[in-house]
Amino acid sequence: MAAHPLTVGFDLDMTLIDSRPGIKAAYEALAARTGTYVDADAAVTRLGPPLEEEIRRWFPAERVAEVSALYRELYPAHAVAGTPAMPGAREAIEAVHAAGGRAVVVTAKFEPNAKLHLTHLGIAADAVVGSLWAEAKAVALREHGARVYVGDHTGDVRGARTAAALSVAVATGPCDADELRAAGAQVVLDDLTAFPAWLDRYAVNPDRYTPGGPDGDAASA
Repeated sequence: MAAHPLTVGFDLDMTLIDSRPGIKAAYEALAARTGTYVDADAAVTRLGPPLEEEIRRWFPAERVAEVSALYRELYPAHAVAGTPAMPGAREAIEAVHAAGGRAVVVTAKFEPNAKLHLTHLGIAADAVVGSLWAEAKAVALREHGARVYVGDHTGDVRGARTAAALSVAVATGPCDADELRAAGAQVVLDDLTAFPAWLDRYAVNPDRYTPGGPDGDAASA
């Protein structure tokens, strides 16, 4: 796909949406259905990696595919309605559009469920790509010509850098600001409420930032 003048990628869980309440409810439904204990409170502290990594903590290896499929089947009824947008999420997407750009969501979440969240919350992404984690996110970021990728996890930082996109991190998920910087995030924001002002600065002088490199707003901006 040809690069758009401005394409910004966004992670979903704990970047655009606070998925902890919904995911907790989905794990509780899974435990009730299977009769297997799942510590849902602990699970929601580890959001970011693919579902299968969490399922392996509670189920034998030979059941991981089956139970993961069941979780994804239960998810819409238990997780979507109770999941709010993160502060500044809608405004961040709107800022990209106001700048004449495209906003692409690239997430490890099962794509149909990711789309349900965005539709429910009225977050108007231009494209959604699911089931990609960490470095694998670079595939979609390159395909859509993303110059910037915004996420909350060190895996998101690795995905951005693999794609030679600018890594903009928000300290709203399981990784704190120091971890995100140590992983190579070039811009670290407290949350998405700071993103529109940062995007304005970026639009004035994008050459200030070297995608995949060490410079940029390395401190909180």
